[in-house]
Amino acid sequence: MSTLQGIVLADVSVTFVGATGPVHVLRTISLEVERGTSLAITGPSGSGKSTLIALMGGLELPTTGHVCVAGVTLSCLSERKRTQLRRDTIGFIFQTDSLLAFLTSLENVEQQLALSGRPANRTACAELLATVGLAAHLDQLPDTLSGGQRQRVAVARALVHRPQLVLADEPTGSLDATASARVIDRLMSMHNATGNTLVVVTHDGAVAARLDRIIELGDGVIVGDTAQRGPFRNQR
Repeated sequence: MSTLQGIVLADVSVTFVGATGPVHVLRTISLEVERGTSLAITGPSGSGKSTLIALMGGLELPTTGHVCVAGVTLSCLSERKRTQLRRDTIGFIFQTDSLLAFLTSLENVEQQLALSGRPANRTACAELLATVGLAAHLDQLPDTLSGGQRQRVAVARALVHRPQLVLADEPTGSLDATASARVIDRLMSMHNATGNTLVVVTHDGAVAARLDRIIELGDGVIVGDTAQRGPFRNQR
């Protein structure tokens, strides 16, 4: 694997210590996400979806097993190196927007360019916000926007530095059908244009159906794996 766009999980488990004993969030998962493809992660609440995507981005480390990105085992990197990896080459979209309250919509997106070391480009940031329907809201602060509008700012922020890997945890969960379609259109457009790897956690079957492959989690294991198009390799 020569680029960041390939992800390999080998016998990955995540276990927490609870009040009544160990809690097994993920159980011995092995999975390869081919570089340049798109993957939907589905399953009921509590099945381990958010934990799985957090492992892919190095936000969490497995209790056992290994997560490799570009042939590098993430647990072998220092926290500083994992932070640099996330900042420079991964675009995260979380269930909560995590916008900075004192920055406008446009400034929140511009900040991502600065953090990733890209040159300032206000025009490109404004155009990206326009593609998710926010051309009229560039100068508004987050607390003046609706929840759905804030989430669309977060999507633009995640995509502005053209990351090699996009990890989205329920990116349309707070959006109506029209806004949801617009966001997924933009994610897919960027995916097709740049050849990035796209991983989306979703409860929405219509969203999942647009991606190359769907895996379903249940009780911390993969219970379904459907390749809708293209070659994939998976071991369970």
